[in-house]
Amino acid sequence: MNWKNTTDRYGSLSIAMHWLMLLLLVGVYACINLRGLFPRGSDLREGLKTWHFMLGLTVFALVILRLAIRWLGDAPRIQPQPALWQRRLSGLMHLALYVFMIAMPLLGWLTLSAAGKTVPFFGVQLPALVGADKALADSVKELHETIGTIGYYLIGLHAAAALFHHYVARDNTLLRMLPRRSGPGREAPLSRS
Repeated sequence: MNWKNTTDRYGSLSIAMHWLMLLLLVGVYACINLRGLFPRGSDLREGLKTWHFMLGLTVFALVILRLAIRWLGDAPRIQPQPALWQRRLSGLMHLALYVFMIAMPLLGWLTLSAAGKTVPFFGVQLPALVGADKALADSVKELHETIGTIGYYLIGLHAAAALFHHYVARDNTLLRMLPRRSGPGREAPLSRS
């Protein structure tokens, strides 16, 4: 598979980054939601919170790389081309997802900083963005949680739109982002049958 985007489909680098981001976001949400199953102060609860922070910051690091990849390569054409309103709505959805993937880790980092807590990142302590300020920490934490809830809807709408394009509009939107399956008895591009 070609690592660069072509006019027909995304390259292996773009595809890998897309699905890696999804896995990281699932991990971020799973860690913060599963922590509630364990008693406060327990090692498991604290470990899940730490992994939530680290995976969130990994999203932030990789979204910068993902944006660079997106800007360096053209997006493959959608065939048949959707209506102008769908293309504009798609652009807004992608913008919202990128803002989400940048803002959420920064808000989490800001929350920890303002709370006077360490910011762990795989054995490294990141510097605080601001000095300790409980009122700021509480406000930013509330904003972080609200946007986190909105994130469920953004991700769900993104997935629903891909399925709509595949099963209703019957265009190649979803196929462009799936790895090619090839080998004996298989077609190189995915088919709809």
